[in-house]
Amino acid sequence: MVPVLLILLPLITGLVSFFMKGENGGKAWALASSILTLLVALGGIFLYNQPAHLTYDTSWLTSVGSRFSVGMDGMGKMLCLLTAVSFPIIFLATSKNNYKDSGSFYALMLLTQAGLTGVFVATDCLLFYFFWELALIPVYFLCSKWGGEKRIAVTFKFFIYTFIGSLLMLVGILYLYFQTPAHSFAIKDFYALQLSSEQQNCIFWLMFIAFAIKMPIFPFHTWQPDAYEQSPTATTMVLSGIMVKMGIFAVVRWLVPIFPEATKYYSHFIVVLSVIGMIYASLIAIKQDDIKRLIAYSSIAHIGLMAAAIFAGNAIGLKGVMVQMFNHGINVIGLWIVANAIEQQLGTRKFSELGGLAQKAPTLAILLVIMAFANIALPLTNAFVGEFLMFNGLFQFNVYVTAVAGISIILGAVYTLNMVQKIFYGNTVIATENAKEISGNVQLALVVLTVMIIVLGVYPQPLINLTNDTVKAIISVH
Repeated sequence: MVPVLLILLPLITGLVSFFMKGENGGKAWALASSILTLLVALGGIFLYNQPAHLTYDTSWLTSVGSRFSVGMDGMGKMLCLLTAVSFPIIFLATSKNNYKDSGSFYALMLLTQAGLTGVFVATDCLLFYFFWELALIPVYFLCSKWGGEKRIAVTFKFFIYTFIGSLLMLVGILYLYFQTPAHSFAIKDFYALQLSSEQQNCIFWLMFIAFAIKMPIFPFHTWQPDAYEQSPTATTMVLSGIMVKMGIFAVVRWLVPIFPEATKYYSHFIVVLSVIGMIYASLIAIKQDDIKRLIAYSSIAHIGLMAAAIFAGNAIGLKGVMVQMFNHGINVIGLWIVANAIEQQLGTRKFSELGGLAQKAPTLAILLVIMAFANIALPLTNAFVGEFLMFNGLFQFNVYVTAVAGISIILGAVYTLNMVQKIFYGNTVIATENAKEISGNVQLALVVLTVMIIVLGVYPQPLINLTNDTVKAIISVH
């Protein structure tokens, strides 16, 4: 029942939030809901973690062979925990942000949380598709109603990309459904399919393109920087910290085990695409003058490495991917919180209009430096472990590809440290002359993330242990 509760709590409280009026309608309600959901997640993962508590199966659409079937393996636990941890931190850090019709804003955010959790726990493919759409639809409205000046055009582009991806995925799911002997959407029946090489090679692309758009990886990434820039920052945190993990998760859960031959056949091509995306995104990040766009391109580079490590096809790379899914979410949300704090106080996100902020907000400077170190995977930060494992897996796959991918480490240090230098050091400018220290809520959110970065950097074993069973199951098929 734990996964059901993790879905129902944000779903029900989100629906209630639609009826909350006033300038701050739904704000405290959403925070309380997310904290309660976090407590349930912690209880389910660390206390009531028996299979009976972590699985649930009942009738749903029996006429087409689909059941409401959910369960949490190690990867599911990790991503449910990431989702549950992230939302209260996001609500806390953006509590000073004001939204017109805030009740609806927080309602849509909570519905997104319900959809994301459903994606990570669904063990029925039609149910997985249902939650995939439930997670995406509220984001369309969040971006189009509360986004920036170019939000309509950007949201339309986001819609076209994701709609095409979802349509291709649905066609692939229906094809697989009709190949099962009992016409079932159950994950075990999909895993048991004996598809020919021709079938795998064709249907593989229907599913992969949908997942590649959501990650996104090169060349399916062009919607992402604009969407991140124009979305309200709280929504951007969800998009980059959690929602991109839907694509990576789906590749590991649904693509690789169902299409093992096609995965091997196309692995070199996809790894090369991913590495090209890493270098390309890193070079563009260096040239950015906007904090949001720099973080967006940085995220593309990190996701590219995860995609490459998955298709390297070995256990150590896959372990790194799973660990990094959690750690990247924590780190990138921390960067977005800093970006939001700067924009809310100073009214600008441009590096060319900032400088010397460390003199006015030393606490923020210290916390950003820690986030920056994690972003470039410095040893003793959480990201180091995941990147080390992924590069190790990539090295086993191809030495030359690894050498090219390794250039992104240098480029990542360049754009990240350049960001820190331009914002916080040097002389103060007009925009930062009267800057003040960040509020207590923002400090608390960043301190919580900082503690997680350091603890998981020094002692990552609990996360690695969560991945063992899932990695064995995937590699045995792959």
